[in-house]
Amino acid sequence: MVARITTGKSIRAMLHYNENKVTEGEATLIMASGFAGDIEQIKLHHKLNRFQHLLDLKPSVKTNAVHISLNFHSGEKINGEKLQQIAASYMEKIGFGEQPFLVYRHHDAAHTHIHIVTTNIDRTAERIDLHDIGRLRSEPARKAIEEEFRLVKAQSKELKQHPGIKKVEAQKVAYGRLPTKRAISNVLTAVLRDYRFTSLAEYNAVLKCFNVMAFRGGEHTEMFAKKGLMYTVIEDGRPIGMPIKASAFYTKPTLRNLEELYEKKQQQRKPHREAVKERIDGIFQSYYTISQNRFVQEAKLRGLEVTFRQNEKGQVFGVTFVDHQSRCVFNGSDLGKAYSAKGLGERLSAHTRSRNPSLQQSRGSSVADELMRENSPSQHAQPSFLELALAKTQSEQGIGVPKRKKRRKQQQELTQ
Repeated sequence: MVARITTGKSIRAMLHYNENKVTEGEATLIMASGFAGDIEQIKLHHKLNRFQHLLDLKPSVKTNAVHISLNFHSGEKINGEKLQQIAASYMEKIGFGEQPFLVYRHHDAAHTHIHIVTTNIDRTAERIDLHDIGRLRSEPARKAIEEEFRLVKAQSKELKQHPGIKKVEAQKVAYGRLPTKRAISNVLTAVLRDYRFTSLAEYNAVLKCFNVMAFRGGEHTEMFAKKGLMYTVIEDGRPIGMPIKASAFYTKPTLRNLEELYEKKQQQRKPHREAVKERIDGIFQSYYTISQNRFVQEAKLRGLEVTFRQNEKGQVFGVTFVDHQSRCVFNGSDLGKAYSAKGLGERLSAHTRSRNPSLQQSRGSSVADELMRENSPSQHAQPSFLELALAKTQSEQGIGVPKRKKRRKQQQELTQ
């Protein structure tokens, strides 16, 4: 079992994230501890009011929302009753047994996993200490529960062989599949909670993995001057539908709020920097020469999304790595000169030649195909909306807001 605890300032956002999943058929509420009435009869406003009552007892505490996910081995089939027992035992062991909490079973990944929403303000108006709760309370609780319920252990070799243990919460937005605002909100809540980024460009690098983009508007617009931020669904790098203001979402992912997160997230991603570099180096070690396209493919197999940024002339001037394993985002230059756009350009080749002949055949095409892709006109086309938003220098300067198309007046009206 793998446990992950995140804290925040909006119980409403955490609750809405899970409730949206229920509405979409991707989650089920399986337990409501500390709530009166049958679980099927508890309405959203009852859940909010129950938590809000406790929050009002200690309004000085800003970080008062707790979201926990418990993830199980992909080979374990656990029924609802056992998940309830595990959730209750875990909450008791970390000191939240007397707190009201909601348990949702999510169905959006190959492995069994549950999400728990609660608050750290108790009924006596005291704050439950969250400092180092993962190491001091969650880890001992996890190990005890693995023994108690005979679960696959998180530190076992058997578990590490199955990548299905990773939770996948932010699902790709399919435009038109569900209301746009709710779809974007689901992605924003998961990305803000789980990923570490230090700039708007890095933030966008993650969002684009789920077909969402944030943009500031043109540099000389009032929106840009006031640090406005809007979100839109993208398809093939282009925005579709009307954008939505950041302030309209429960998580309030405004530019000012994002900037407050950058320093904290920069510290959180430091321990993962070397591991990302090792995985990148591992790609180069598998090939005598490797093309840019093949490099991107190989990185994806290792849980890394790579985005090369181009200017108007089609020249690569930057690269961003999104690590879905550690949930960290790095500009290439932050990893070192060898991982910057220039450094990678010197290490990449026009074609691919593997050190393992069988790998060459199973994962790629011929040298001719590689060269055709490398020199295709699309590689040197004008940068798309997505490329501009991902560009560190461009995204901080602003992207133009998509405008509504005005209907042309009929010729009769023009002549009158």
